[in-house]
Amino acid sequence: MRVDTLIDTHCHLDAAEFAADRDAVYARAIAGGVAVQIIPAVSATNFAAVTATCTRYAGCLPAWGLHPIYTHQPEDLVALRAQIALRRPVAVGEIGLDLFEGHPDFAAQEHFFVAQLEIAREHDLPVILHSRRAVDVCLKHLRRIRVPGGIAHAFSGSAQQAEAFIALGFKLGFGGAFTYPRATRLQALARDLPLSAIVLETDSPDIPPAWLPREARRNEPGELPRIAALLAQLRGCENATLVAATSVNARAVLRLDGVFP
Repeated sequence: MRVDTLIDTHCHLDAAEFAADRDAVYARAIAGGVAVQIIPAVSATNFAAVTATCTRYAGCLPAWGLHPIYTHQPEDLVALRAQIALRRPVAVGEIGLDLFEGHPDFAAQEHFFVAQLEIAREHDLPVILHSRRAVDVCLKHLRRIRVPGGIAHAFSGSAQQAEAFIALGFKLGFGGAFTYPRATRLQALARDLPLSAIVLETDSPDIPPAWLPREARRNEPGELPRIAALLAQLRGCENATLVAATSVNARAVLRLDGVFP
């Protein structure tokens, strides 16, 4: 894989928001240098959509997981194991915990999170972690159930929490959220954390960057080059340096060498 390749480590290209123009969205990403997109599943019901997306587009690679904001059943863990056996993913994800008001009960979230960490450990797979208002609880479980690293998606924790993730072999995902002028704390993290710890993401179609007009708030992977350029500017480094480093980081934590040329 070329060092100037951009890797979107979190993109839901399978989402319904792209149904009308998915081919064009993918083409724009490729034209912008985004050669790899990681497509995390969120429930057993969308394994098929993620499979179809990753089959249609050569640059898309799957992660299989059960997202904490959805309600899952015990048989979904059976389906997850079967899906991993059918097509080995780059990670188990999107998994984690979410304490935002109105989401499924926390005990159920913890049950499925722990079960999926155990599956990741069993299959020697990294994880793609979703954590909202629950970073310390996620870290508690990650210290107990050691997986081969992963990505803390849309990281917005403290510098101390970042250090804890890094010590556990994680990279930290940065995307559209830091592009807003008022996001000064997140910008400080993006600027000051070791470059070796950072990967890029869009979370398309969500977390749109600040420059997208209000009437067109759908994010897409083609925005990643501009996100990368802004991060390079924030860190005071060359854009090529930023792109190369984040590419190396993503390849290492997701073990992409040999998976994607």
